[in-house]
Amino acid sequence: MSLFSFAPSHGPRWPLALQAAIGISAPIALMTLLGQAPLGYVAASGAFTVLFAGRAPAVDRARVLPFVAAGLVASAVFGVLAAGSDLLVSIGIVAIAVAGAALAFGFRLGPPGPLFFVLVFGLSAHVVATTTMSPLVYVVALAAGCVFSYLVAMAPLLLPRTRAVSARPLRDLFPGPSLDAASRILLLRVAIVSVLGVLLGLVIDPARTYWVVGSAVAVVGVAAARRAAFQRGLHRMLGTVVGAGVYALLALLHPSGLWLALLLGVLQFAIELVVVRHYALALAFITPLVLLLLGAATGDIGSMQVAGERIVDTLAGAALGAASGLLHPRAPKKRA
Repeated sequence: MSLFSFAPSHGPRWPLALQAAIGISAPIALMTLLGQAPLGYVAASGAFTVLFAGRAPAVDRARVLPFVAAGLVASAVFGVLAAGSDLLVSIGIVAIAVAGAALAFGFRLGPPGPLFFVLVFGLSAHVVATTTMSPLVYVVALAAGCVFSYLVAMAPLLLPRTRAVSARPLRDLFPGPSLDAASRILLLRVAIVSVLGVLLGLVIDPARTYWVVGSAVAVVGVAAARRAAFQRGLHRMLGTVVGAGVYALLALLHPSGLWLALLLGVLQFAIELVVVRHYALALAFITPLVLLLLGAATGDIGSMQVAGERIVDTLAGAALGAASGLLHPRAPKKRA
């Protein structure tokens, strides 16, 4: 994963990119037209459902994604229950990160791993604590977004040739539970960076702890090689700084309503096209997308202070994630 070259492509990404774009933009557009834009911003988080098992056939995704959606909704439930208490949120972040990692690695869920479970927990706690939205309404809106995104992901099944593919047994889709040497190292890394990230977040700002830990977990990723963690850390640091600049430019346009829905859809489409080929470039789109979505949900869209805070949080978390690469599986000893 070089800063100066693109990784090879493994098939077309535009179908998944289109699904993710629809999943995030359609709820915002619909609820804006109905005069309930805040609910649309929450439901848009359900688009994270689409991002899993992206290379699998639709018949297999039909069986995998409900488990992902259930995990996201459960994370939101725990988030809203912890909202308002820095101690509960801190404990919850570590618990969700470790439990999410254990399940993701133990059942071979694949990329993007446990990241979005951590983010949904943190976002849920933050939004409920800083807005007037009730916890129940928040969870229902996010669950509705997950269901909608699932239906979007299932759209290819309308084609007979897509339905003709034989579905694999559930045990093949979720082999496990078991942890090999690489998975154990990844789980240990997530546990360490989540604890240290929470402690660091408490020093920086308890309300932003989830972002520090999320950045660290994202850098840990799903590859145990030491070099992978260092490279992802570097990509995340540089990509976030560039992305904050992109956010500053977009914020000058004061996007809202249908324009914001369209902008977020375009950003999400671009992310899914490039994320497997150039992580730093993807972060240049991910950062403004998350900042715009979070700002819209909490009513402080366009805040340069928030952009600056997220740069600090990301640098801290990415450094933790990169340093965790010092823990890596030992190479097998060669027989004499």
